[in-house]
Amino acid sequence: MKLHRGSWKSWPPEENSSKVSGNFLYTVLNFWTGRGAATIDDDLKKKISEDSPTVRVLRAIAVPVLANVCHVFMHGLNHTEVYGLEKLEKALLHRPQSTGLLTLSNHVAAMDDPLVTASLLSPQILLHERMLRWTLCATDRCFTSVPKSIFFTSLKVLPVSRGKGIYQEGMDLALEKLNHGDWVHIFPEGSRSRDGGKTLGNVKRGVGRLVMDAKETPVIIPFMHEGMQEVLPIGSKFPHICKKVTVLVGDPILVDDLLARCKDQELTTDALYDAVAQRVEERMRGMKGELQQLVANERLARERDRKLYLARRASGIWEHVDWEMEGFSLHSDDETIDHSHQQQQREFSEISSGDAAKTSWMDHPIHSSDRALDSSPSIAARLRAFGDPAAMVSFAARGIAWNWKTREFKYGVGTWTARLCGNQGLGL
Repeated sequence: MKLHRGSWKSWPPEENSSKVSGNFLYTVLNFWTGRGAATIDDDLKKKISEDSPTVRVLRAIAVPVLANVCHVFMHGLNHTEVYGLEKLEKALLHRPQSTGLLTLSNHVAAMDDPLVTASLLSPQILLHERMLRWTLCATDRCFTSVPKSIFFTSLKVLPVSRGKGIYQEGMDLALEKLNHGDWVHIFPEGSRSRDGGKTLGNVKRGVGRLVMDAKETPVIIPFMHEGMQEVLPIGSKFPHICKKVTVLVGDPILVDDLLARCKDQELTTDALYDAVAQRVEERMRGMKGELQQLVANERLARERDRKLYLARRASGIWEHVDWEMEGFSLHSDDETIDHSHQQQQREFSEISSGDAAKTSWMDHPIHSSDRALDSSPSIAARLRAFGDPAAMVSFAARGIAWNWKTREFKYGVGTWTARLCGNQGLGL
């Protein structure tokens, strides 16, 4: 078995390349060899054809595995929220068997597909390879070598050539998939956004050809996403985690009226393609505004919830400290009774051993009952156990007097150290 690689780096191939045939990978090989059928071994063409057992086995394994990995990445390592998901599920599961499904979305990051498309489906659906999408990718990106060509072909990726127009082999392949009732996903802008998804590019007329040249008008479902520019920024080689992605799925785009006008010869074929592209662009621009409003509302809601949580947390801490300063503890009665009993036993043993004269101010009857209510070492309890309150009041008073005399209103470490030394008899 011999394959002549030829000058596949000198893309594009010659104009006399063979037309689309039933052998899908034969067409792919013609793309990157830049020659013709004579350069490809017949045995190789048979083994890697679209209907060959080898490619079917690879596809049956690779597509579900990659789809579920992407689903876990988007919903497990990132936070993805989808609005209008039932519209896509209805079109995917309940459309007629002979009717194709065409989904459209904005293109922000290099891995919008398969990451975003996998995040829209349940893991049960992702296990069925035949229900998943076909998509398009530029030959100078995904089909630059034999291994990459076979890899992306096994992942249901169709090759298209930049600058070759809408009447090329890759578009014919996508149209063939729609005629078979399959799902095809495309980026109607034709390329990634240059400003990180802030604006939507012009929709290319190729979407008009896929819609109008199909045997049956496919179901057209648009969706817009926000946040992929943070998951995989321009220039980044690996996707990031802990990011928020929001997806909005829109209602089906209806084009029956345009098709009727074409049949009545009110529109030419080219004008029909442009009209479909314009309608798709108008819908996607409207959805982009809706999506931006949803994202803004989500941010306001998260900020409001965060502030409310902090306020409740601060209120709870302050209430806890306030109760402890009064000598009460926020614990169960059983814990308080057990602690009080243990504390009374310790005090009785200290008094019986002749150390009653050495007990601290905490053993005074006024404070011993308060201390018995504390079931754990709290902030107030630690402050009360730190020293005599009279000494603490004296320390605070001398600090105030010192500030008043020296006009120094500094509260740094040095100031408090000096006050502490003065409290120990070293003088002010």
